[in-house]
Amino acid sequence: MRLNYPVIFPLNQLTYVGEDDSAFFCQIHGRRFNALSTRYMLPADEEEVRRSELQHKIIQFLFNGKNYVGPIADILRPREGQERCRVLDLGTGGGFWAIDLADEFPSAEVIGVDLAPIQPREVPANCTFELCDLDQFYLPYPSEHFDVIHARFMHTGIENYPRFLHEIARMLRPGGLVILIEPDTEPIADEKSASHFTRSGQPSGMRGWFTLWETYRKCLRDKGIDVNIPSELSNLVASTGAFNRIVSQEGNIPIGFWPKDPVALSIGQLAWMNYDIMLPAMKPLFLSAGMRDWEAKKLIEEAHQDLYYPLVRASSRLHIVHAIKKAN
Repeated sequence: MRLNYPVIFPLNQLTYVGEDDSAFFCQIHGRRFNALSTRYMLPADEEEVRRSELQHKIIQFLFNGKNYVGPIADILRPREGQERCRVLDLGTGGGFWAIDLADEFPSAEVIGVDLAPIQPREVPANCTFELCDLDQFYLPYPSEHFDVIHARFMHTGIENYPRFLHEIARMLRPGGLVILIEPDTEPIADEKSASHFTRSGQPSGMRGWFTLWETYRKCLRDKGIDVNIPSELSNLVASTGAFNRIVSQEGNIPIGFWPKDPVALSIGQLAWMNYDIMLPAMKPLFLSAGMRDWEAKKLIEEAHQDLYYPLVRASSRLHIVHAIKKAN
């Protein structure tokens, strides 16, 4: 049982989180948030841990029961005479991916990094969690140190994502694997995106839902976030010049109970639960952006109405990229 785990600050000062972790949280508009970053504006409480678990299960269904894409099993296979393999999970959230990977590859060292200590304290012996604000120019990890680097659902907390990718390339050893998974924040109804409805002038059938996501994207832009990062992941990875064997995939995620296929239906149910939790979690961001309380409440309620009583088939899109770092 690990009651302490390290916190890495920008100047590489090291301290430890004990049983009292209250110093690493703050209250914003009635919800608990991390105290390390003001850019990432979703809560760090039990509801968000639950949402992190739902996202993890969605990915497992999407990957046919696996936790990853790419040749990770070959890269992490123990080899005689070589040092222990290392895995870095950036934006680990509830720590579910890091723990699963540590269980699957007990000979590898797995480090999960996040803004808040919301991960379990009882973890596999080869798994540790660290706190670090990843939205900085230099990340406090050695060069060519990790065999696998995994980052998902975190672009909304990174101002300079291209620089973030350069840091991933620096920290990854030659021949190492990067896995990136980011959700598109543009809503989809009946397989048509918000951009399509804007161009065509047709109604989406989910006015409240689309309005909420349009507002959310504006709030992200106001915080310096490029909301187009997910759709540009493959190009951004290629533009670093550090990777080859770049594989880009899209995962279409149904929202709700409309799919006929059993696996798609399971994904849709999990996605529905994820967004049911996420919508009220957006309220502090809206209030911090200057919206009045009644306006934020109305915005969320109307989006919830579309979620609970859909007139069309809602979905979202995941952008998935994995690549191998080039040899020196």
